[in-house]
Amino acid sequence: MTRICVTSQGAELDALMDYRFGRCMYFIFVDLESGEFDAVSNDALSSAHGAGVRAAQKIASSGAEVVITGSVGPNAYPALQNAGIRIMKADSGTVRSVIESYKEGLLSEVASPGPAHMGLGRGMGRGRGSGGRRGGY
Repeated sequence: MTRICVTSQGAELDALMDYRFGRCMYFIFVDLESGEFDAVSNDALSSAHGAGVRAAQKIASSGAEVVITGSVGPNAYPALQNAGIRIMKADSGTVRSVIESYKEGLLSEVASPGPAHMGLGRGMGRGRGSGGRRGGY
């Protein structure tokens, strides 16, 4: 049995993959032989610190052999490697399409960790500036 995990923005196979590892919304665990899946919410999402390591521990305790995500930080990366979990990179798509890409051998293995705190801003695009500049340079 090959069990994989995909970071996800939703609890279904047609949800978009989440590029973030430690701060993703859900982990979708899939048994590749049967096609059965479980969606588990990421309780490390709102952690002030250590979200990536907590997420890695959850993946390791689930029995997953592979995790598919966009970026893994410098603390989670060795935690996953030490647990013997392969880290595969996908850039975008639904959980279902990412799984198909994995089955077809189209994903590459992550060779090094990404930057720390990737995705803390939640991608909302809301600046915190004062707006005091009125044109010019």
